[in-house]
Amino acid sequence: MGPVNWIAVMVAALSSMLVAAVWYGPLFGRAKLEEVGPGGMAVRTSTGRTATVTVILLLLTASMMGHMFARVGPETLAVKPWLYFMMSGGLALFFVIPALWLSYMHQRISTRLGIIDGGYWLVAYLAMGTVFWLLA
Repeated sequence: MGPVNWIAVMVAALSSMLVAAVWYGPLFGRAKLEEVGPGGMAVRTSTGRTATVTVILLLLTASMMGHMFARVGPETLAVKPWLYFMMSGGLALFFVIPALWLSYMHQRISTRLGIIDGGYWLVAYLAMGTVFWLLA
């Protein structure tokens, strides 16, 4: 196992926050607001608390991804760089998004919102994988 690239962990978390700002801003912000509506989910949470928890959880996610890449090892990743994208995208596609969709299904949250949020997690995880690849 190689060492965890802690700089990449921090930058990866920041990259997923940047993706969120674009994803839930100009790209799909209006569509999400249409789904949750006035008095919907957007009103239930404090913006400051939500931002703090988001930062902590994205740092946790990025640190676990950093450990995953360290476990594979820099030698393997150097000759198989596609593993950064396969592993980070695979986590989103086969763990995060199905868990999100199952939760949304049980809460009867719309498919449209599930697709918007699932798309964010795929792009965010791929952005994190890209950061680890670039900073390897």
